[in-house]
Amino acid sequence: MELAPLNSHSADSGRREMLLEHLFIGDLLRHLWRTRNCNVEVLRSQVDNAGYDVVLECGGIIRHVQFKSSHREAKTREVGINIALAAKPSGCVIWIMFDQMTVELGPYLWFGCEPGKPLPPLGDRIGKHSKGNSEGYKAERPNMRQIRWSQFEVLQTMEDVAGALFGKQTA
Repeated sequence: MELAPLNSHSADSGRREMLLEHLFIGDLLRHLWRTRNCNVEVLRSQVDNAGYDVVLECGGIIRHVQFKSSHREAKTREVGINIALAAKPSGCVIWIMFDQMTVELGPYLWFGCEPGKPLPPLGDRIGKHSKGNSEGYKAERPNMRQIRWSQFEVLQTMEDVAGALFGKQTA
């Protein structure tokens, strides 16, 4: 069976976002299970105003995680990060790259520090709304900072991601 590319990644972005989040969490839990790190908690945020999508806890380490996603051929080279995430201990951003035909995940782009440390500085590039008003003006979003692709570290495997999130005991 030949796969067709998704017609519009933006038209179904909400569904795609949920699918990628579930696939990511499933892959992470599978990796942690295989490394005998079975006591993991996954807590989902009901409202996206605190800068994170999920809270993950493993081995006493708590991570507030914001997910971003792009298919591997996307031209996007920066993402908006809510400044509230910087107030969370061990906050981080995982930018999930995926194949638009197969929805296979990876590589992953990581913006964060070691467990127990806050986010790296977000800088002063204020984010803007992605859609303009009737005149095309894109208003600023003062609670958002634009982070460039080059500020992220590339992680190739889920083992690399688990290590970044929770330390070497999970890699």
